[in-house]
Amino acid sequence: MTQNKDGAFAQIPMQSVGPVKLIGDVEADDLMIPMATYETPLWPSVARGARVTHHAGGIRVTVVDERMTRSIALEAANARDALATMKSLQARHPDLQAVVSESSQYAQLIDLNCQIIGKLLYIRLEFTTGDASGHNMVTHAADRLIPWLLNEYPNMAYVSISGNLCTDKKVSAVNGLLGRGKNVVAETTLPRKLCQRFLKTSPEALVDLHIKKDLIGSIAAGSLRSANAHVANMLLGFYLATGQDAANIVEGSQAINHAEVTPEGDLYFSTTLPHLIVGTVGNGKGLEFVQTNLQQLGCLAERPAGDNARRLACIAAACAFCGELSLLAAQTNPGELMAAHLKLERQGKA
Repeated sequence: MTQNKDGAFAQIPMQSVGPVKLIGDVEADDLMIPMATYETPLWPSVARGARVTHHAGGIRVTVVDERMTRSIALEAANARDALATMKSLQARHPDLQAVVSESSQYAQLIDLNCQIIGKLLYIRLEFTTGDASGHNMVTHAADRLIPWLLNEYPNMAYVSISGNLCTDKKVSAVNGLLGRGKNVVAETTLPRKLCQRFLKTSPEALVDLHIKKDLIGSIAAGSLRSANAHVANMLLGFYLATGQDAANIVEGSQAINHAEVTPEGDLYFSTTLPHLIVGTVGNGKGLEFVQTNLQQLGCLAERPAGDNARRLACIAAACAFCGELSLLAAQTNPGELMAAHLKLERQGKA
């Protein structure tokens, strides 16, 4: 849905699904979530997850962490010089922040993590970025820092403004371990009778499938920090509808489900998304349909910087959660998944 210079758009079908009820870090009821997708069965599937969790009292959302990163790559004459620079930088946070402040009033340097490979020094700069997803903000900050670094440490040479330790739009372990974007957990406990009524399955069947599919199947596939059914589906639909950089579903879909039967015989289910990269301001957010959708989600309100973006991340996590719960339930019943696709994708076709 990106506008080109001629004013044309790539047309992607979009619907709002729900209603979704959120509790925890975001309180919202009867929330309708917009999703743009060609995979039309996704809408009723997410709506089913929303419906059953609404009856159960809602989806609890918790923001565990947030940060946006850019990794500068520099080169020294040898590893000893690289180590000396690293140790010096780790004690100069106020000096680094002073330079960062010249680039943006919202960029706040909260940490830096370094790795030395041979004589190469990778400096992973970690920032909070207000309501922006922060891609450009952290790159701008890094661009200001590089000449300062080269002046302060003349024994270092420039390699790249991005050394791939960020890590942006690539599958990696570092984002899950150190954080990039919003780390959000969505969870709920579903009474057994609701599982049977709305999901047509039992807590035991869903947990068994989760173990054999999400966990063992993902291990067999060699998945990296990922144990989910199809989080990328929901994230892409949500990202396109809300003006996000869609390529960030690469790392965003590295999500982990957890399921267990409670002592009372009910279902506990959660989806943890360690690196959701979303924002409510910045490139792509000025389009009319994006503004309409962000307004619908309550993400354009007058709040302290960062609150709207955190709200948006929680809604994105809930959207992914609903789709995960619904698909796993469907796959506990032989034939249900394909029957739904055949029915829903062929509606209106000859």
